Amino acid sequence: ISSSIAGISTWRVSKDTNVGIGFGGVARWGLRCLCSGDAAGRYQDTVLLPRTDFPMRVNGPNLLEREIQIQQKCGFDQLYTWQREKKAKKEYCLHDGPPYANGDPHVGHALNKILKDIRNRFEVLRGRQVHYVPGWDCHGLPIELKALGDLGTNELSPLEIRQKAREFAERAISRQRAAFQRWGVMADWENCYYTFDGKYEAAQLKVFQEMHNKGLIYQDYKPVFWSPSSRTALAEAELEYNPEHVSRALYITFPLVKIIFWAHVSALIWTTQPWTIPANQAVCYMPKVQYSVVKRVDNEQLLLVASERMNSLASILKTNLESLATFTGSDLEGGVCQHPTIPSKQVPLLPANHVTMTKGTGFVHTAPAHGMEDYSVATHFKLPVECMVDEEGRFTELAGPELQKKSVMTEGNATVISMLQAAGAVVKEEDCVHSYPYDWRTKQPVVIRASKQWFINTASLKDKAKDALQKVRVIPESARSSLLAMLDRRTYWCISRQRSWGVPIPVFYHKETGEPLLNKHSVTHIAKVFSEKGSDSWWTEPAETFLTPEVLQKSKAGAVSDYVRGEDVLDIWFDSGASWAAVLPESDPHVDSYVEGKDQVGGWFQSSLLTSVAVRNKAPYKALVVHGFAVSERGEKMSKSVGNVIDPDVVINGGKDLSVSPPYGADVLRWWVAESNVFSEVQIGPNTLNAAKDSINKLRNTLRFLLGNLQGFDPRSQAVDPKQIHYIDQFMLHVLREFSMKVTDAYSEFDNGRVIRLLQSFITRDLSNFYFSIIKDRLYCDPEDSLGRRSCQTVLEEILDGVSRSIAPVLPHLAEEVYLHGDTLFRSGWIKTSSVWRRPGLEEAVEGACAIRDSFLSSIPGRNAAEYELIIAIEPGLFFELMESLQEEPTSTCSQLTELMMASRTTLASSLPRDLPSDAITSTGTFLINLEGGMIREESAYIVAAIPTSLSHCPRCRRYTSDEPDCLCPRCQTVLENAK
Repeated sequence: ISSSIAGISTWRVSKDTNVGIGFGGVARWGLRCLCSGDAAGRYQDTVLLPRTDFPMRVNGPNLLEREIQIQQKCGFDQLYTWQREKKAKKEYCLHDGPPYANGDPHVGHALNKILKDIRNRFEVLRGRQVHYVPGWDCHGLPIELKALGDLGTNELSPLEIRQKAREFAERAISRQRAAFQRWGVMADWENCYYTFDGKYEAAQLKVFQEMHNKGLIYQDYKPVFWSPSSRTALAEAELEYNPEHVSRALYITFPLVKIIFWAHVSALIWTTQPWTIPANQAVCYMPKVQYSVVKRVDNEQLLLVASERMNSLASILKTNLESLATFTGSDLEGGVCQHPTIPSKQVPLLPANHVTMTKGTGFVHTAPAHGMEDYSVATHFKLPVECMVDEEGRFTELAGPELQKKSVMTEGNATVISMLQAAGAVVKEEDCVHSYPYDWRTKQPVVIRASKQWFINTASLKDKAKDALQKVRVIPESARSSLLAMLDRRTYWCISRQRSWGVPIPVFYHKETGEPLLNKHSVTHIAKVFSEKGSDSWWTEPAETFLTPEVLQKSKAGAVSDYVRGEDVLDIWFDSGASWAAVLPESDPHVDSYVEGKDQVGGWFQSSLLTSVAVRNKAPYKALVVHGFAVSERGEKMSKSVGNVIDPDVVINGGKDLSVSPPYGADVLRWWVAESNVFSEVQIGPNTLNAAKDSINKLRNTLRFLLGNLQGFDPRSQAVDPKQIHYIDQFMLHVLREFSMKVTDAYSEFDNGRVIRLLQSFITRDLSNFYFSIIKDRLYCDPEDSLGRRSCQTVLEEILDGVSRSIAPVLPHLAEEVYLHGDTLFRSGWIKTSSVWRRPGLEEAVEGACAIRDSFLSSIPGRNAAEYELIIAIEPGLFFELMESLQEEPTSTCSQLTELMMASRTTLASSLPRDLPSDAITSTGTFLINLEGGMIREESAYIVAAIPTSLSHCPRCRRYTSDEPDCLCPRCQTVLENAK
């Protein structure tokens, strides 16, 4: 037999038994059945009905008031400090990725913070000491732009800009922090970390210094992503790609002026960025690819293209191409082309491996100042790197008077096209829809532009980072490939930004030579000043504060007056990427988990990994949990313009029209997070929230049933010894133990959705449909202090405790509401189970009886099981002995076996009597017993005879167990007599 209760899971009670099959419906069944009818009314006060003031549902303002009262009474704001002060053998560290302090809390915050809090609360419950310090990413352009609004930066000094940005960030932090607390997130909210804090900035500079000492940080003049709209360099992680961007693409000729094969031939190139043509320094080809001189049939123009691109180009140019000669790319070595717009300039043909044959012509126009791969070619062949574009994305005087001051993305691009057309170099012009990088803050296109910046040499860190990632657990595992791909794409990391709101790069430059003064002595001292005075001191303090005589002497530098401080600030990804050094315990800043959205695969996850590997040769985390984004119920990205944004504040407190946007409270928001598959896109909307509310109300109903039947029960003095507990009750303890182990595993795997499924299955299948329907008679009608009733209450107490603790990480308000009469739940541990609950033969006895019941119920479809007597015939053997453990007497109306069968009376025999009534219904079956891990296996046959009962209906317990009509059954008569 399976160790699960698969046999039970398929069982459903006949509709005529009046057993509620719904999630938590059994409590209503008890009240309906035991209190209806005139005869039953006489005995209503003698029945032990559930009594509790625990409400079945709480809605509207009452719900919000109740949650806040619970937070206050149960010390939600003190729990984190309490558990940090408590001694624990193990610590669990979840490092908080800092949300950006640039706006109101949104549903993405809720998804992330609640997901973390569920895990932290689980760890506190299981007795671990949780290290979790919430933080905020406070620097950067988005905050600066929002803080300044329409003011711009021209009229303000850096200090004025920084002051406004700080104030804006502090207001955003205050709003977000209040929301996180209302959601029930456990933390020490008075001791968070902020990347604009001086001590944090000092720790960040220490990481910068150690990386610089190792030669990993350097200054160079090379192309970077540049945002004209922000007027700063950007890193890859600060880009978002617009797949609908439209460029004016050109096929352009570069006449060959020095090549041995042919005369009057032009190399044909294709570009989506015509504005870069004035900066062209070479045309690249693939050395091992075949190239052909072709003649256009329509105008006899001679073009040089890759042979395998001929057919595609013929289709694009709408003419046939006749091949006149073919040779390999290596034969082009030494070739020279005429620049199409600069008559005095010639450019070389150069071999390069980045040339592809998937589109284009097989030749690539190369402008080293405006392309990463172009720059690599220039470095190898010592070509000039001339940037003709300024910080605002306009051509400089280097581009010539016709182009100067024109925007390269608009009129400048159009002018270059006109110049090419006037030179007769344009073969074809077309609109090209393609993916193009945009500034993720301003939503405007960026350019690639060479400038002097500070970089991290990620190429030298890449292999170490990959090795470190192999030791990291990634959830889901499918995200690992994205992490590795992002690392591969990043050959260097530009960390300097031309803004005011950030951590200054701790560098001074010599006024005459421009040489940077940057070493461990200078950075260590600057970090000390920042720790004491904050980074505003870079602008408020004189240079002598940073370049002390001691620093200058150790640096072997000249006088302080020879130097000017740098004006660039560090990339905010470096800010947050150094958080492991600033926030985590110094003894071992190696955390158990980082939990963030999938956008951090190329962001915080990567910047943290690179800085940690650079400084300590290991990853800062043991596990990465990568969740999806919150989207609308249609799977659409949330947008104010579309009107599908879900505001978590409205979810909790309700909107202006409560009939449209009712208040759901924090627990509904938390249930939504837990129930969702967070590893894909997470849908949220009215339907999702209503479903979550209904699920919680059904859960409340089950808790209400448990509390109502435990009214007045004191487990300290009235609990039954495990050896005396009924078999059915013992079996439920075993099921509870299995449930708790599975729930523990699911929480440990960040699989909260499985927790919810396990919980709903346990409550619906194991409790409502099975156990509660069986025990109600014993609970309501047995003597209050009887062993059978106390046995049942002992188990109900364990179930209430187990269910409450299992839901507590997800629904802390509801769980604490259950425990308002005593100590707070979160200070009293995880689900308590015992190996004693699993007794040999227990599962087999109950599951065997359930198999017999399945056969019985299948034989009387649509009829009431309580109206039948049963004769169960089993040949002598192990199975018979197991059934005898449920019924010692041959015939009984109140045995555990009869209780399981839900019948009027049960007889256990080795064979059926010969004189069965004609209206008896028989069914047969077999049951396989599997004990001692398969050492004992026995398959036994059984026969069940269901006979309409000859007993009468008892007006008190409503069972067919009375000897005469309208009279009490022996059990009820004894109960009432003893009560007198």
